Amino acid sequence: MLKFFKVFLNIISLSIFSTSFAQEPPVLHMVLEKGIVKIQTFPDKAPGTVKRIIELSESGFYDGLTFHRVISGFMAQGGDPNGDGTGGSGKNLKAEFNDIKHERGIVSMARANDPNSADSQFFICYDSHPFLDGKYTVFGKVIEGMNLIDRIPEGKGQNGQVLSNPTKIITIRLK
Repeated sequence: MLKFFKVFLNIISLSIFSTSFAQEPPVLHMVLEKGIVKIQTFPDKAPGTVKRIIELSESGFYDGLTFHRVISGFMAQGGDPNGDGTGGSGKNLKAEFNDIKHERGIVSMARANDPNSADSQFFICYDSHPFLDGKYTVFGKVIEGMNLIDRIPEGKGQNGQVLSNPTKIITIRLK
């Protein structure tokens, strides 16, 4: 009985140890002129997308890019090297639709009609948008600095296009 009890204690202590020291999901720090926006990633829900966004971030891809499409109450979209919604990094991602709802602060991949056409562009939701659920890859959520996203000026062009003085992403990096 004592041997069983020792084995049981070992199993419990290993379980507690591994749970208490489990690796936290990566947090991206997006630096804007007015401050830092922290984005908690969801590698368990969108592993390929999170991996690619981290690769792009760490390589400096997003440095100096802008939020080129901003629609009040809907979303702010950035990550296009062309600055007009037509560009990307040149590597399309496989869709990783998941059960995370498009709510305030959710960060999701922008794409064309093809579900597997997401590349580098992403959008941050200002509010809840259930019509997007299951149709776009959610890969993160703003956990700090949503007030900075709220202050991005609305686009005045067609479909929210920012025509002048777009908000710049100074950098995005893991911290």
